[in-house]
Amino acid sequence: MMISIGDNAPQFTLSTNGGGQFSLADAAGKYLILYFYPKDDTPGCTKEAIGFSEERAAFEAQNAMVVGVSRDTVKKHDKFISKYDLRIPLIADEDGSLCEAFGTWVEKQMYGKTYMGIERVTFLISPEGKLLQIWRKVKVPGHVDEVLAQLQSFNS
Repeated sequence: MMISIGDNAPQFTLSTNGGGQFSLADAAGKYLILYFYPKDDTPGCTKEAIGFSEERAAFEAQNAMVVGVSRDTVKKHDKFISKYDLRIPLIADEDGSLCEAFGTWVEKQMYGKTYMGIERVTFLISPEGKLLQIWRKVKVPGHVDEVLAQLQSFNS
C-alpha cells in the first residue's frame, strides 16, 4: 500500500533511543519530519542524521520536529547517537510495522542480488497529521536543506 500527499499519516507508537517512546500524537500541533533510512552507522545514513541534527534549531524555529526511523535496535540507536552526538530521536522499528505502514519496506537490488530493505524516504507531516510532502529515493547531499526550504514555504 502506497500512501500519498493529503492522506492522514498512519498512527504509531514505537520505542526510541534512550528507552523512550514516540507516537504520532507526540507531534500534534507541530510539523513532523519523519525520515526513513536503511541502517545506523553507514556512510549515507550517518551524513543524513548529522545533517538533520545540525539543523535541529532551524527546524524547531519552524515549529517542526525531526525523527529518524530504521529497523535497528534501540541499543544500536543509542550507540549511533553517542558516536556522532546526534540531537534527534531515532525510532527502532524492529518488526518493520512502521516501514510497512509508510510503504518504505521495498524490494532493492545491489550487485545483482534482490533483497528487501528500507527505501530512503522523508515525509513532511502537518500539525494536523496530514502528509504534506514525500521525498522518495532520497539522495543525501542537499536533502536536509531541501526539506527545510519546503517547510519554510508552508510557514510563510
